[in-house]
Amino acid sequence: MDIKIKLSTLWVVIMLNIIFADILSIMIELVNKNTLDIIGGDVNTTMAVAAIITNIPILMIYLSRALPYRANRISNIIAAFVTMLYVIGGGSLTPHYIIIATIEVMLIVVIILSAWKWTSPLE
Repeated sequence: MDIKIKLSTLWVVIMLNIIFADILSIMIELVNKNTLDIIGGDVNTTMAVAAIITNIPILMIYLSRALPYRANRISNIIAAFVTMLYVIGGGSLTPHYIIIATIEVMLIVVIILSAWKWTSPLE
C-alpha cells in the first residue's frame, strides 16, 4: 500500500474514534444529568483550544496525501505526538474512553513508526 494512503487512512480512523469518544462521553453526561467540567472555567477559550487541537488530525487526513516526502514525514510524526498527548491528557477513565483511547494510541504508534521508517522515494 502506498505510504501516503496508509497514513491518511490511519488519520481517518483516529479522527472517527475521537468523534465517537466525544459523542459517547456527552451521552453519558446527558444520561447522568451532569454538566461538563471545563478546565479553567472559560468555555469559549477551552473550546477554541479544542478546535485547534482537533483540527490537527483532521488536517493530517489531507496533508498526508498532499505534502512532499520530507514535510510529510516530519508533520506526521509531530502531529501524531501532539494527538497522542491530547488523547491521553484530555481523556477520562470511563470504560468506553479507555477502549477508544487504547485503539487511538496504537494507531498513532503505527503512524509514528510508519513515518519514521519511510524512506525517500528517490532511494
